[in-house]
This record gives sequence, structure tokens and C-alpha cells, in this order.
Amino acid sequence: MPAITFIHSDGRSDRVDVSDGESAMQAATRQGLDGILAECGGNAMCATCHVYVDDGWLSRLPAMAGDEDALLDGAAAERRPASRLSCQIKVTPELDGLVLRLPERQV
Repeated sequence: MPAITFIHSDGRSDRVDVSDGESAMQAATRQGLDGILAECGGNAMCATCHVYVDDGWLSRLPAMAGDEDALLDGAAAERRPASRLSCQIKVTPELDGLVLRLPERQV
């Protein structure tokens, strides 16, 4: 089972086991992580599951779709080159060890 490490803005980290095909957002909300709000439930409509993908992992993710790109422009925290919506990151065994950093705020 793949695992993701979520690093909070205060430096705390949580390692979460993720089922193959589950989104990073689903895994975070299932574990009750306080840094992912996911107000739209993973429908790519709100940007409250914004994360920063660790540099070594960004190139391993599928390309960003236009709707995700547009939503990130309105995210509450600073948009960076490594910004993604965690609802759009489907976890596969190849992403075992993925590191996602949480922004200071989602709203």
C-alpha cells in the first residue's frame, strides 16, 4: 500500500497509507488532517485541498488539467510552481513515498 507524507506549515508531518487509486485528498480527509478542507468533496471546484508537491515528485505526477490550473489561481495561499490540488492526485504504487506540503491556509 502506498504512503504519502503530509508536512504541515508548522513542520509537523503525518504519514498516511493510501489505497491504490485513492486521491491524496481522500486519504487526508479520511485521516482527519487539519490542513485539507476539501469543501467540494474532491470535485475540483474549490481549491481548498491545495498542496505543494515536493520538488523530487512533481515531474512524476500527470500533467495538470485546465480546470485545476484555473482553480489554483484563486487559492487562498500563495500559488507556487509546485502547487496542485490534492483531489487531482490519484495515488498509484509508483507514488509511494510522495511528500506533500500543506499551505498555511486553505480559505
